[in-house]
Amino acid sequence: MGEILLPLLVLCPLAASLIAFACAGRVGAGGIGAIACAGVGISAVLGVVVSAILLRGPATGALQVMLWPWMRVAGFSADIAFMLDRISMLMILVVTIVGLLIHVYAAGYMRDDPGIARFFGCMTLFVAAMLVLVLSPDLLCLFGGGGGVGLCSYLLIGFWYDDPANTAAARKAFYMTRMGDVALLCAMLLLAGATGSLRIGTVLAAVANGQVSPTGVNMAAFFILVGALAKSAQIPFQAWLPDAMAGPTPTSALIHAATMVTAGVYLIARLHGLFAMAVPVMALMAVLGALTLLMGACVALAQSDLKRILAWSTISQLGYMFLALGCGAWQAALFHLMTHAFFKALLFLSAGAVIMRARHEQDIFRLGGLRHAMPGLTAAFVTGASALAGLPLVTAGFYSKEMILSGVWRAHFDLTHGWGAGGHPLWGIGLLGAFLTALYIFRCIFIVFCGKADTVATGRTSRLMSIPLGCLCVLSVCGGMIEMPAPLPRPHLFSAFIDPASLLPHVDEPFWPVLAGAAAPLAGVWAAWVVWGRSASVMRDMPGRPMRLLAWLAQHAIPGRAIMGTGRMTQATSTLIFRARTGFLDMLGVWAGRSAGWAGRLLERLHDGRMRRYAAWIAGGLCAGLALAVLS
Repeated sequence: MGEILLPLLVLCPLAASLIAFACAGRVGAGGIGAIACAGVGISAVLGVVVSAILLRGPATGALQVMLWPWMRVAGFSADIAFMLDRISMLMILVVTIVGLLIHVYAAGYMRDDPGIARFFGCMTLFVAAMLVLVLSPDLLCLFGGGGGVGLCSYLLIGFWYDDPANTAAARKAFYMTRMGDVALLCAMLLLAGATGSLRIGTVLAAVANGQVSPTGVNMAAFFILVGALAKSAQIPFQAWLPDAMAGPTPTSALIHAATMVTAGVYLIARLHGLFAMAVPVMALMAVLGALTLLMGACVALAQSDLKRILAWSTISQLGYMFLALGCGAWQAALFHLMTHAFFKALLFLSAGAVIMRARHEQDIFRLGGLRHAMPGLTAAFVTGASALAGLPLVTAGFYSKEMILSGVWRAHFDLTHGWGAGGHPLWGIGLLGAFLTALYIFRCIFIVFCGKADTVATGRTSRLMSIPLGCLCVLSVCGGMIEMPAPLPRPHLFSAFIDPASLLPHVDEPFWPVLAGAAAPLAGVWAAWVVWGRSASVMRDMPGRPMRLLAWLAQHAIPGRAIMGTGRMTQATSTLIFRARTGFLDMLGVWAGRSAGWAGRLLERLHDGRMRRYAAWIAGGLCAGLALAVLS
């Protein structure tokens, strides 16, 4: 039965997308929203059903469906197939359930937009492409799903294409993620040449058996890392993600929470066996993740736009995931991916509702006292912010961050013979990031929802928008309680689900790092209250001054400026070539005209109608021919 349901899991949102595009202008906003929600909702139900079928089997079991062969050449083959195991099961549940809640919210948020059919067509196609990505057992098919996700993100970020800034942001995201695709193609060529296949299981088995040389493993892992960094907006590719806020708020929630930006994390977690053999690449990944989480938190502290604060927050939280992956704690990275999908979707959707009712004002310093006019949205935003900050024991974010910090604390990198490095400095950076996260997100709360009422709220939040917010609040609070910190004996349900081998007891692991991880966000909340909660307005912008240089450097990343410079050089070169080609053709035309004129005048003189001249030319020609014949 699972062999039939897996293709339907992808076909339902794909069919909803085609229907939405076909019904543009023929069906009202309510009908289009119902079609889109039905497609993703049926996919979510099927995801739960196939997950139940999978869980009835052994822990290492998988459901596989072979659809049709893609290509067969000498020494290489690729198929269109789907595979469901514990890792892809987690991803399809996150993508479909959180995606369904975002679609329901979008049905109320976008009901007055004239392009609602195009919007839902792209959104459901986005979900279908993401499902193809996570269900693919073959790297080539996975690459195709990633291409579909990139195309849909381009269409959604530039949805309001009348504004040139939106189309520029869409192009920027498209170009940077395509840079990652080039790196992934290089890795795929290396692995295909070494193993003769791109099936993930075959590649991992070949690496484990030593079929791929250590240099080949390191090079393939490095290229995959570059591709994942570009997809997940990590240093040095972080500049595209804040600009992706140009799209509608549901688009921001879908891209930042459950789908596109987590594709890089999923890819590395799926290939964790390959990266375990490439220790230098894992060390580089851990360092880049630590730097990204710290940089993202610092830049978020210097922002004033509410949605851009959340965008930089996403970059920082993805840095936590890459830090965990680099330290070998891929289970913790997936756990944080799941909880992050809950609270980041909640934050974006509640922020979108606040902005809509505040007459599309996004500057936090022009908002204030909204807790009186929007008590429900205030509660939703505070719940999501608390989970993001990782307030201990009462939020899902605390448990997933503790799992990451515990894995980083135990990490050790054997870089060369006789020399290695521990993970304690990286753990310190992660702890500092937890403090800064609580600082910048509660800065938003104290400025926007507390203090003097500076904004007049209009309208009410519709029920279609309120129901998803309530569901995400519950998930943001309770979604992490399935996994206790490592020193505690139970429960460890997530570890038992995703990787039973990780349940081995940890020897001599102190309890005080857990206490430090719990104290860091509380200290950040206290500092935010001291600076913004009870101080005069002159204190509001205090941390922004020392962070401006860092914010400028982060927003004007080297790859982004390189792309702009390359674009300018390409345009200048094209202009030069066009001018040179035009000048050459003009000159060639002039020369051709003059030559034709000379030839015409010559022929005119030769054909002047005088018979005597014709006879003389004939006689001269005969004499010349006879002379040549005699001489030869």
